[in-house]
Amino acid sequence: MKLADLVNALGLQVRSGQGQLQRDVTGGYAGDLLSDVIANGRPGDLWITLQRHVNTIAVASMKDLAGIVLVNGREPEEDTIQKAQSEDLPVLVSSLPAFDLVGRLCELGLRRTD
Repeated sequence: MKLADLVNALGLQVRSGQGQLQRDVTGGYAGDLLSDVIANGRPGDLWITLQRHVNTIAVASMKDLAGIVLVNGREPEEDTIQKAQSEDLPVLVSSLPAFDLVGRLCELGLRRTD
């Protein structure tokens, strides 16, 4: 599934990484602890979180994640946007809480496979 398809289906707001919206999303990971994402995130995952600071960009880049979605309408900090733009990493915003967003992603067919 393309990231652009998820942006359109869920009404996500794009804050950075517009050039990467044709990237394939192969799974998802929901979590707010950076160490947990480092341990369990997989390349191609879409990361669902409420963390909005610049360290999220380092983790997402290191794990080759497809992008980050901030939930509850949280906006990324300005230095986060700047770093994401320099990495060409999609940072998206959803007004939904994490639980609802993950449910909608599952309804759209996104699954995490082992």
